[in-house]
Amino acid sequence: MSETAGGRRRAEAPGRHSIDEILAAARAGVERVNPSALQGLIAGGAHVIDIRHAATRRPEGHIPGATVMERLVLEWRLDPLSAHRMEDGPDYDDLVVVVCNEGYYSSLAARDLRDLGFHRATDMVGGFRGYQQAGELTVDRATRRVD
Repeated sequence: MSETAGGRRRAEAPGRHSIDEILAAARAGVERVNPSALQGLIAGGAHVIDIRHAATRRPEGHIPGATVMERLVLEWRLDPLSAHRMEDGPDYDDLVVVVCNEGYYSSLAARDLRDLGFHRATDMVGGFRGYQQAGELTVDRATRRVD
C-alpha cells in the first residue's frame, strides 16, 4: 500500500491492512481541528459537516452552524461537479470539517473529500463527544440538514 498526498492510501495489489494503518494514513500530514477552535472556524466561513447517525444526534444534540448529512451521500452533496450538490456547498478551496461521534469515521470521510479535490478537508479531534466534553455549546436542533 502506498501513501499519497493528503493521506490517501491505495493498494497497488490487494492486501491486508489494519484499520489503524488506514486511519494513520488518512491523518498523515493533515491538521485536525480542536473542539475549542470549531466555532471560530465556522464564524470564518468553514463548512462543518456532521455525519453522525440520527440515533446519536437526537439524544446528544447538535453543533451550532453545522450541516447534518448522512455519510452515504457526502461526496454527492459536496462535489461541485455533482448534479446532486447541495445549495451553497463548499468550493474546493474552502475549509471543510467533518464531524462524527469520536473522530475516527470522520478522518476517513475527510480523506475521501480530499480525494475529490477538497484539499483543506479535515475532521475534529475527538468528534462530537470531544466537542461536548470540552464544554462547547450544543443545541437541540440542526442548523441545516441536507438529505
